[in-house]
Amino acid sequence: MPDDAWIGEAAPYLTPREPGQGDAWTAEAASRGRRGGQRLLYAGEAEAPEAVRVALGIATGERAVVRRRLILLDGRPVELADSYYPLAVASGTPLAEPRKVRGGAVTLLEELGYAGAEAVEDVSAGLADAEECALLELAPGSAVLRLLRLTRTAGGTPVEAALMVMPAGRHLTYRLPVP
Repeated sequence: MPDDAWIGEAAPYLTPREPGQGDAWTAEAASRGRRGGQRLLYAGEAEAPEAVRVALGIATGERAVVRRRLILLDGRPVELADSYYPLAVASGTPLAEPRKVRGGAVTLLEELGYAGAEAVEDVSAGLADAEECALLELAPGSAVLRLLRLTRTAGGTPVEAALMVMPAGRHLTYRLPVP
């Protein structure tokens, strides 16, 4: 595996943080002696891409709250992460505001009564578009991984659809409890 490859786990990003804890990405990077960070590019209402609309059950033309972030490792971009929330869940909350969310989105969703109980992830590969190449500092025509993670409550209500774009050298590791 190349020196710049990164193996990450999804579980910490789906678990609410304890009071005073930093975000999961910063903690994961620090545990490896690296510096994780993120830059908020946009927060507010927007139209969602079709895959996100379908996942969240949003009608064509209906808007959602989106938080678009550029994820950084040692100051370099490694992922573009767009988290979409139904208006009924996120409108009027800190999720719709262009600032850091104390404790992170998963923690806030739990406080609002939308604790995630199930996450379904769909991973695909493709070529980065021009905007993704610019933000992720990739050469035109670079391959990327696309991960769509849908989080639902125990009652089945979809509360977040996160669309992540990563350079193809990224690895995802899953640990599942055996019943």
